[in-house]
Amino acid sequence: MALIVKKFGGSSVGSVEKIIAVAKRIIEEKNKDDKVVMVVSAMGDTTDDLIALAKGINKEPYQYAREMDMLLTTGEQVSISLLAMAFKNLGHPAISLTGAQAGVKTNAVHTKGKIVDINPERILAELDKGQIVVVAGFQGLDMNGDPTTLGRGGSDTSAVAIAGALKADSCEIFTDVEGVYSSDPRVVKSARKMKEITYNEMLEMARLGAGVMQPRSVEMGKYFNIPIHVRSTFTKRPGTIIREECTMEDKEFNIRGVAHDCDVAKVAVLGVPNNPGIAHSIFAALAEANVDVDMIVQSIRNIEKNVTDMVFTVAITDLAEAKKIVDKVADQLNAIAVLIEEDVAKVSIVGAGMFGSPGIAARMFGALSTAGINIEVISTSEISISCLIKNSQVKEAVNAIHAEFFPEK
Repeated sequence: MALIVKKFGGSSVGSVEKIIAVAKRIIEEKNKDDKVVMVVSAMGDTTDDLIALAKGINKEPYQYAREMDMLLTTGEQVSISLLAMAFKNLGHPAISLTGAQAGVKTNAVHTKGKIVDINPERILAELDKGQIVVVAGFQGLDMNGDPTTLGRGGSDTSAVAIAGALKADSCEIFTDVEGVYSSDPRVVKSARKMKEITYNEMLEMARLGAGVMQPRSVEMGKYFNIPIHVRSTFTKRPGTIIREECTMEDKEFNIRGVAHDCDVAKVAVLGVPNNPGIAHSIFAALAEANVDVDMIVQSIRNIEKNVTDMVFTVAITDLAEAKKIVDKVADQLNAIAVLIEEDVAKVSIVGAGMFGSPGIAARMFGALSTAGINIEVISTSEISISCLIKNSQVKEAVNAIHAEFFPEK
């Protein structure tokens, strides 16, 4: 007997026919005494459609964050109820639960909620009755009793967190690709599927734009030490295992993957005083509004006048809020100007093997140079290097970098 958590994304349940196919697959694969919890996203493009409806009211609907959560949490309720019906129609007992009913508790940050606790009593009680439990991913309930959503890809986080709370034997993430690749296979035709990848490498890949997993879901896996199996809904072939340590079958590669993120914008605050506390005044205000920043660069603008420029990136979804905050702080600091650039993207390489391997950065920069691509901003960590470039050159950049580190045999 095993307790298994299986998560299916929106493309996997994008139609009634696909929902029925998922139900049939689960029943076929389920051993007699297995206990199965399903975590499901909204059907297909439902979330995008709901956002479009909100934009019909206001072009910047996320300023009404609580109401956006009220709206967006309805998407998963459609898919979980239909999937539970599909199981019942196939003769297997099942019940659907919203995130709140499943005991998922979050903080009160609407549209970017973080799970703070899970009380799985209701899930366990239903499993003991022999039911397949179908839980709405991407959502929970805050301390005020209001629904919250966990951000794009939040169903992954729901699944891994629930698996941890249940002390599940495994957590499987089903998606429309066969695993984790060395780059997005839709962009790089020669991308290689990995058999295994460490939590830290996958976390960095996800943070830097690899859409196959949400970063917080990988953090949850690492915290609970639950191996995560990323695999395809549409085949039964093994996918990629994310775990603490792995055999690293591709030991000849110092780099494990090339990621890209087109949903970023560059913010430049020009001519601020080069004094202690200036950076804090800018970034504390952004943090208070739950705006994440990345790729921070400070450079001296004028030594004689002791002024500096502050450059950083934010997610495009946070740009409107970030600009309002930065404009206000810049005015208080008597900055020369605030410049916004949206035609940018981030390309990154990730790999634990780059630590202690001189020349990795030079090879990345060389690949971009050969492709005629200019670098605007560079940031690094122990296992990653990121470059900000023009959005229009992303595909060319990713292919050039991938070819440098993963030459075809």
